[in-house]
Amino acid sequence: MTNRMTTGPARRALALLLFLTGWLGLGVLAAAPASAHVRIVSTAPGEGARLSSAPAQVSVLLSESVGIQQDSLRVLDERGGRADTGPVFQPGEVAEELAVRLRPGLPDGSFRVEYAFLSTDSHPVRGTFVFVIGDGPLVTDSGTVSTTTATDATVDVISTGARWAAFAGVVLLGGLVFVPACRPAGRADPVVRKLVRCGCAVSGLAAVAAFLIQGPYVAGRGVSSLFSADLLATTLSVSYGKLLLLRLGAVAVLAVLAGRLLGPGPPLSARLNARYENLAMVAGFVVLLSFSASGHAAADPVPYFTITADLAHLGAIAVWSGGLVQLAVALRRESPGEDLAAVAARFSRIAAVSVAVVVLSGAFLGLRHLPSLSALWSSGYGLVLLAKLAAFGLLLMVANLSRMAVRRMAIRRETTGTAGIAVLTTNLTRLRLTVGTEVAIAVVLLGLAARLSTLSPDA
Repeated sequence: MTNRMTTGPARRALALLLFLTGWLGLGVLAAAPASAHVRIVSTAPGEGARLSSAPAQVSVLLSESVGIQQDSLRVLDERGGRADTGPVFQPGEVAEELAVRLRPGLPDGSFRVEYAFLSTDSHPVRGTFVFVIGDGPLVTDSGTVSTTTATDATVDVISTGARWAAFAGVVLLGGLVFVPACRPAGRADPVVRKLVRCGCAVSGLAAVAAFLIQGPYVAGRGVSSLFSADLLATTLSVSYGKLLLLRLGAVAVLAVLAGRLLGPGPPLSARLNARYENLAMVAGFVVLLSFSASGHAAADPVPYFTITADLAHLGAIAVWSGGLVQLAVALRRESPGEDLAAVAARFSRIAAVSVAVVVLSGAFLGLRHLPSLSALWSSGYGLVLLAKLAAFGLLLMVANLSRMAVRRMAIRRETTGTAGIAVLTTNLTRLRLTVGTEVAIAVVLLGLAARLSTLSPDA
């Protein structure tokens, strides 16, 4: 049986998931078709332009407003020296247009403009174009705009690894839902507390790593620029950097609250326990929002609905996968007098709702992000998405085996005698195996999700 303290968190978590699911359904009906991610619409001077005199400034028009990002525009002369002066600014009332002023008295010759902007969904767009003052030749064979987004290989690996660690940390934090809702006896288990503290530590370190690596990732530089003051200042000036700091603060709050909720001391009063649980839900929501507001969902023309869907998607994954990790611990470390069949049955109900939210929100986000159906097999983003879908399908198959084992345990729980004990032992062994397999598949799934978050759907 469960008491009011254990059913309260479960009801609040399920109510939140159901609310997000209903709101997502409204978004499916109301949202407009998705458009491409940030790109260069036009430049002034134009690509390969030949000018009779030096212009006062160089400007680019983007497909979306990315805010003023310092050092995102650089103009270089034939010797590689800086031909621009002053900060990047908005030359007019068009928020999508950015410019940089040129040094007065520039001589005739070729000039290369380098740009590196950070899209709303944290993807970089980099490239160059060339213009000529006077009758000199172009410094490159072609004056066309480059759409390359080449990233240093080491930086790319570190960036993907930081994102995987961030997702893994969120999953471990999902144990804060499982323990009060499904296994109150786990409050006294030191392994449970260590897993949640590990989730806080991994989430915090991943946020710091993501903040440091973002500058070189966007600028196309190597790890030697990891602590570049200019790049760090640029990251801090954009919304992505601010959201990472917000996540770091929310994780710190969760670390404090987890110590109160899962402490080894005497049980908290019902009122104080509920207060801490509510504060933990708010801090957890902020952590999830820091992901959704800086990913692909934020680049949608109607971000309100896609961010809501992404929140529901990531939140349901955290509750489900985090619960799986904690369930695996419970199956290996049964507390005295604990009914594992009841623990598994309570989690099974929460997992069913979580899976429904993951499927619905994932389908909606896939339709919004993919530019076309053919992109599923013709783009890197689509291929990784297919791999993620295959892993998720395999996870559902194994989860169904776990559900069947839980049902058999519930049916046979009242059976007495040696036969009943043998049946329970057999089903418990199967459940341990299937839950362990689910955790392993979830680890792979998080890796695919991390890689997917580094790819642009329009690439």
